[in-house]
Amino acid sequence: MFLWLWVILIAAGLAPGVSRMVGSRGGWLLALVPAGVAVCLLQQWPAVVNQQNVSAAVDWVPSLHLMVSLRLDGLSLLFGLLVTGIGALVLVYAGAYLKGDERLGRLWMFLLLFMAAMLGVVLADNLLTLFIFWELTSITSYLLIGFNSDRPESRASALQALLVTGGGGLLLLPGLLLLGFAGQSFEISELLNHADQIQQHAFYGPMLVLILLGAFTKSAQFPFHFWLPDAMAAPTPISAYLHSATMVKAGVYLVARLHPVLGGTAEWFWMIAPIGTATMVLGAVLALRATDLKQILAYATISVLGTLMMLLGIGTEATLTAALVLLVAHALYKGGLFMMAGAVDHAVHQRDIRLLGGLRSVMPATCGAALLAGISMAGILPTFGFIAKETWYEAVGSQASVPYLVASVLSNIGLVAAAGMVCITPFFGRQTDAAQQAHEGGPALWGPPVVLGIAGFCLGLLPGPFSELLAAGSTAIAGQDVSVKLKLWHGVNAALLLSLLTLAGGFLLYWQRHRLAGVITATDRFMPWGPAGAYRWLLKSVNQLARGQTAILQNGYLRYYLLMMVGLTVFSVWMALGGELSSHLDPMPFDFRIHEVMLAGLILMSAVVAVRAKTWLLSVGALGIAGYAVAGIFVLFGAPDLAMTQFVIETLTVFLFVMAFSRLPDFRRLSSVHTRRRDALIAVVAGGTITMLLLFAMTVRSDHPISAYYAAHSVPEAHGRNVVNVILVDFRALDTLGEITVLSIAAIGVYSLLMLRPAARPGSTDSSGNEADDSSRGSAQRGN
Repeated sequence: MFLWLWVILIAAGLAPGVSRMVGSRGGWLLALVPAGVAVCLLQQWPAVVNQQNVSAAVDWVPSLHLMVSLRLDGLSLLFGLLVTGIGALVLVYAGAYLKGDERLGRLWMFLLLFMAAMLGVVLADNLLTLFIFWELTSITSYLLIGFNSDRPESRASALQALLVTGGGGLLLLPGLLLLGFAGQSFEISELLNHADQIQQHAFYGPMLVLILLGAFTKSAQFPFHFWLPDAMAAPTPISAYLHSATMVKAGVYLVARLHPVLGGTAEWFWMIAPIGTATMVLGAVLALRATDLKQILAYATISVLGTLMMLLGIGTEATLTAALVLLVAHALYKGGLFMMAGAVDHAVHQRDIRLLGGLRSVMPATCGAALLAGISMAGILPTFGFIAKETWYEAVGSQASVPYLVASVLSNIGLVAAAGMVCITPFFGRQTDAAQQAHEGGPALWGPPVVLGIAGFCLGLLPGPFSELLAAGSTAIAGQDVSVKLKLWHGVNAALLLSLLTLAGGFLLYWQRHRLAGVITATDRFMPWGPAGAYRWLLKSVNQLARGQTAILQNGYLRYYLLMMVGLTVFSVWMALGGELSSHLDPMPFDFRIHEVMLAGLILMSAVVAVRAKTWLLSVGALGIAGYAVAGIFVLFGAPDLAMTQFVIETLTVFLFVMAFSRLPDFRRLSSVHTRRRDALIAVVAGGTITMLLLFAMTVRSDHPISAYYAAHSVPEAHGRNVVNVILVDFRALDTLGEITVLSIAAIGVYSLLMLRPAARPGSTDSSGNEADDSSRGSAQRGN
């Protein structure tokens, strides 16, 4: 399984080169990678349906018992097939959609990176592994949604999606950590054996809230649904992949995966089912308001995501199975409809259904793909969408949940009308002016949606073999054996009557939708007060606060930065240790030797001279003397290597200061007496604080100082006799690496600033004091 991820990542790295060498046809070549992974997944079908799960693990932090572990069961196999199968079709479709665009290779690379991240999410058996891949989906989706980075709306949509889903990820992490601590393991397969212990834990409520918030933001549940329609600013191949089968289903997958551990409680039901129901109805209503093809499909997706959450929240075997059936049906028809919308946009350069019509004669293949997917979306025989709707109605109805059943029927009526708006309006009726210039795209544009539409018909006609995988997936969600027997025809029953009522209501709503124009217009005034408006207000407020804070804290004056840092450090030290200093500070014995006192006095006098000097040369010389005196202290206390280092550093520092200050004005003119007094007070307080802190540290030293450990382990473990060097390059190697990195970056920055100096104009005064020309001299005189 690790090999599958590596192969996809390698393909992502090769994608730009493939684009340059092969062009748009490279999509067929790159599609072989996810198609091959899908074949490998299918080879595991017999083992998985017989409950013989496949697992793999690599030690990550053995001392903490952390592993990067993957596991393939019915649920992950189902999601894996959707991720790789639809992903292969999207790669082919993207090649035709962006044919001739120099950014095509980058799009393929981002899609494959996202595919690897999403596949990692569904295969992960470790909570921390799952979270890492979860965050990678957020990052790669940001790159994909903001693909058209030259457009402000694309950048804003990408940022919105990242802030909402990334914020959910920040909440998800502590929830997963609490879950791991409560279950005494981060392996999901191990947590299944401790479900009762976890649900009775004191942290059950907080962990459930945090985990669900992470899932709700990713799967666009109310009130976090607003980011999904705005994400339609991305190119259509991205929308077809992220917003039909992958990213938006990640939250649904998380809830399904953790159902046997966290589900089955009253808290689970009341936190999920009502939110899912509200999202389901709201998405269907908003879909009727939209006029853009992709916007309609986005709101319809929100509605279905709400349905999936509602079914998982109810949590019976029937509703869990219905959720999986609906998930597969939705992935097939919604992926095809998004691709159809992209084909129309590619041909007509228009997605507003009010300006589309009569396309069936000029785009017959695209029209066929739309009808195949639309029939499944409406839930009409003999598609898999019909089976999904029947299973959905039967599962909810069997619980005698009248409110949820009524909400399901009403939302489905809206989805049927939305299917008509997407699949009938653009292709039938009078041919519009925009449609007269349309042309049918190549097979790579209409072929993938046709394949998905045919797949929906085949699963509807022959659902039996697929029932085995659905049973394995339902078993993984329920935590116990679940039997699934799907059939196209269940006879005349309540579910069929509700389906007929849904179709009749949906067609009536589609036919009379123009009568709702007044109602839709009346609701426009409330839209700015919704969650999207709250997000914009919050983002604006945060930016205003940041600008105000920056004006105070980052005002461009180095002296204020130093004052703040020193002042906060002193304040923090005294707040932390003020109450303990008096009880720990013992009188210090005065057993100093005369040469030690002389060196200390030399350091103090040098410091006083440095701050009182009226020329930079005297100040730099005094600082150098203080540095050499510190090196003398190192010599006295048995650290000649440190002394040599100090001598070298001080020599270089004095040399550099002399070179630099010789080109600067006399600094004594840049500060007033008041400023010097203020700085002196702060310096005395800061120095006194550090002195007290060092004395305090000497009194609380443990019986086993760390220096003894370094001395004892320097030779046997680090193979070095110079303890100081061993500490720097071995025991604290990461600290040293960080310091080197900081210095390297600073050096690069200084070099860049030096290279950006404007070239001196002929005759102008340079740093060496050369005389300016007449014109510049005249300008200076006029300025004076």
